Amino acid sequence: MPPLPHRPEVICLGETMAQLTPADGAGLEHSREIRLAVAGAESTVAQYLADLGHRAAWVSRVGDDPFGRRIVAAVAGRGVHVEDVTVDPAAPTGVYFKDPGPDGTTRVHYYRRGSAASRMTAADAERVDLDGVRLLHLTGITPALSEDCADAVRTLADRAAAHGTLLSFDVNHRPALWSSTDMAAKTLLDLARRADIVLVGRDEGEALWGTATADELHARLAPRDTLVVKDGAVGATVFAPGVREFVAAPAVEVVEAVGAGDAFAAGYLGGLLAGAAQRDRLALGHRLAGRTLRSIEDYVPATTEETVLEGRG
Repeated sequence: MPPLPHRPEVICLGETMAQLTPADGAGLEHSREIRLAVAGAESTVAQYLADLGHRAAWVSRVGDDPFGRRIVAAVAGRGVHVEDVTVDPAAPTGVYFKDPGPDGTTRVHYYRRGSAASRMTAADAERVDLDGVRLLHLTGITPALSEDCADAVRTLADRAAAHGTLLSFDVNHRPALWSSTDMAAKTLLDLARRADIVLVGRDEGEALWGTATADELHARLAPRDTLVVKDGAVGATVFAPGVREFVAAPAVEVVEAVGAGDAFAAGYLGGLLAGAAQRDRLALGHRLAGRTLRSIEDYVPATTEETVLEGRG
């Protein structure tokens, strides 16, 4: 039986925070104005998927504060289901600051310890309704937030397998969130091997498991079905049954790299949901990543021209 029209076909679970960025592009020490935006790996993916015409839901916890209310309203305003976002009156919404440097790099300062999202538990995962859901998307950020969050991710991964729901997992390694590289490597490897679709940066694989190339990473992870290895400005390689395909990344004048990996993931997954060929999924991933690379925002709405190119015009 096909899903009801109001039911999401994709669920993305994970933290979203208030993002504060110097409005003039100067460093935090010297900037006089700060811009407030919304950012989180999983909600960014959900927003891009909604932009591509898919019914996407974001599941998380936020604090009972202005940041939490702003986040939920912003994500909902972009066409994403937010009915299963829990408001936690006992914990704050996480916040992070972008700090542009004179050399063109951007440092990020997180204030998320004890946040509402870090208090997600296996009970939250049990409440997620998977009926009619084609794809569940998780990342390696969530299990790094707390042991309860790790339990929630494992519980949801197990439920997806039992339910026959495709599970995609973006490794999204954030070293500062882990007590050690060994702990991160062990936990993320276990979750990657549970997933049907794994997305990982070649540099992440090298840092976590000592794999220098896409092929070495494929051999190390031994994915259940599909592995997508992102290699920054070089391109991306997909490994699927009977398929090994590389698509070069188009040249982009980079303003900021933060969020590009999530945009790429959304493009690839959007192509999958639309039944596109592997090469076209990678190309759409590159296109959305390029849109983010040219901006200081993590999520950048499509222009009319891009809507036509992506098959929605």
